[in-house]
Amino acid sequence: MPHRHPKPPPTIPTLWLMTDERMGERLWSAIAALPRGAGIVFRHYATPPRDRRALFARVAALARRKHLILVRAGPKRLGRHEAGVHGALTGRGLRTWAAHSRTEAVAGKRGGAAALFVSPVFPTRSHPGAPASGPLRAAGIARGLGLPVIALGGLDARRFRQLRGLGFHGWAAIDAWLPDQKRNAVPT
Repeated sequence: MPHRHPKPPPTIPTLWLMTDERMGERLWSAIAALPRGAGIVFRHYATPPRDRRALFARVAALARRKHLILVRAGPKRLGRHEAGVHGALTGRGLRTWAAHSRTEAVAGKRGGAAALFVSPVFPTRSHPGAPASGPLRAAGIARGLGLPVIALGGLDARRFRQLRGLGFHGWAAIDAWLPDQKRNAVPT
């Protein structure tokens, strides 16, 4: 019997789309705006399980065609085309973790996360009224942990350029990838 080698984890993308229900049909144009090699964190937590699996399958098909990295958020596996999982430190493949504090960042590191999503860096429409950490505090949350850090919360390409010197590996967003915002999505 031939020896099977596990697939190496994918390279950590520098650009990410975070999905959610409020995107509606704009989800498809947001995915279309992503460049090859970008990542998608599929959330859609409030979608009923059967519909969530069907939607995930459609997103996975697009991700494969566009050579995107697709991770699912939540405890339940959604399909065989997951590159990994976000927010759970169990599962196969790429494991990413949300960190809103140093304690959460350290927990992610200890649990085997390959990348940390630090948020919210700036005020965001996803969490109206939630306090933003600001660029310096956000950068400090994961400093010295040796993991790629993805900035999340109120980000677009213009704002990410302000963060470049702070050690962030990349950035993630919802609104920046939507049709009326995509002019700011891909860095120039």
